Amino acid sequence: MKENIDKNNVTPIDEAAKKNMQEDAKGLFENLKIFLIELFDFRDDTDHEATIEAIKADIPFKGATAWILIFAVFVASIGLNANSTAVVIGAMLISPLMGPILGIGMSFALNDFVTFKKSLTNLGTMIVLSLFASFLFFYFFPVSEDKAELSELLGRVRPDIRDVLIAFFGGLALMVARTKKGTIASVIFGVAIATALMPPLCTAGYSLANGNFKFFWGAMYLFTINTIFIALATFLVLKLLRFPMHKYANAARRKRYSTIATIVGFAVMIPAIITFVGVLQENQVKNQVNNFINNEIKTIKNFQLIDDSYSFTDKVINLNFFNEVTDGEENILKNQLRNNANYDKIKDFQINIKGSDTKSFALITTAYKEKREELQESKNIIAGLQKQIAELEETISTLNNRIEQDALDKNQKVIAFSRIAKDAKIRYIDIEAIGFANVLSSKDFIKIDTVPVATIKWNRRLSDSIVSFREKELRTWLQKEMLLDTLFIKREK
Repeated sequence: MKENIDKNNVTPIDEAAKKNMQEDAKGLFENLKIFLIELFDFRDDTDHEATIEAIKADIPFKGATAWILIFAVFVASIGLNANSTAVVIGAMLISPLMGPILGIGMSFALNDFVTFKKSLTNLGTMIVLSLFASFLFFYFFPVSEDKAELSELLGRVRPDIRDVLIAFFGGLALMVARTKKGTIASVIFGVAIATALMPPLCTAGYSLANGNFKFFWGAMYLFTINTIFIALATFLVLKLLRFPMHKYANAARRKRYSTIATIVGFAVMIPAIITFVGVLQENQVKNQVNNFINNEIKTIKNFQLIDDSYSFTDKVINLNFFNEVTDGEENILKNQLRNNANYDKIKDFQINIKGSDTKSFALITTAYKEKREELQESKNIIAGLQKQIAELEETISTLNNRIEQDALDKNQKVIAFSRIAKDAKIRYIDIEAIGFANVLSSKDFIKIDTVPVATIKWNRRLSDSIVSFREKELRTWLQKEMLLDTLFIKREK
């Protein structure tokens, strides 16, 4: 009874307001729908003829295009050799590899067998030439085996599902830009960098030069992914925009083309998905190992961790401690690893404790002090020996001076050889050794003369002409200093 009364109390104004609200909501929905269609619909901005002509113009491979490809290969190889990302990007921009790939996708979409054959032939020729050029480069300019210097190369040998998505969405962006009236050049350049067709081929050439076929197949797999999914994106965009068929294809043939494209796409994706899952698992394990070490070990004062490592394949975590780790502490770590839900990805890992049988910190400190004391004692012994050597040198110098002085006191004609030897070294820095002696000599084997002879050893780097000239100067100087009428110079080898 109450409901009937409420219905009777509804005024015509309320009904009109409700109807107006419904019409406004419907109008808002329609306006939003129109806005979205205008925002995302690019069919009216498509130039069919110009797009087909532009793609066909980039397919031929001869003349300038061949040289551009060779130069791009060398630029990319140099960038990979030098581990320079900027140089590798430059090679991506000048590479002409994209043309035949777009031609393959377009020929599938338009049923143009002639263009398909031409595109496939040119792409095959480009691949062979690129591999040969990069092989020659890396054969004569090998790369260091240091992994830090191989980061640009190693990044091209293990593709996963992310590379598939990059190639597919990059190809979509490229074809949308290609079909637009007034091609967007920046998009083409960006896709060339993102899809990276040239570096995998150069990495494959590097692998052939080094005999590393695992790297070779990985790099070629990445190139195959980029090629197939760029071509597939081209096929889908041209079909979506309803480009006119080059030649009539019945429904059965079109269905066959679609089936082939689908099978090839999934076949290429399967290994990439498997690789991606493996990489994802490795990253999860890495993160949990780091969390385990940071939370369970580094925050505990009793543990003095030196270094750590882990093996994903062997499922082992290696921990190297500076201090002693008791059996109880080791069991605590193992139980925390197995029972804590935060480490579910590594609960089956084994913990390998290194250094649990090392000496205690106190013993190591004592040994360190003992070695320091031994070292200081050795230094003291060396200092004492050096002092004794200096005293002996001073005694020898004093005795030489005394001998020379005694000879002078006896009015003998004597040579202050120690002084002359020092002056000779100052005047002629290339002298390595000098000696003097009175030598008994006989020319007729009857009469014997005493001949003063100076023996000189020169630096071996001096030429004979320079040595001969300086010996004449030295003889003149020595005769004057030693008060000699004659002096023979003997050159020591």
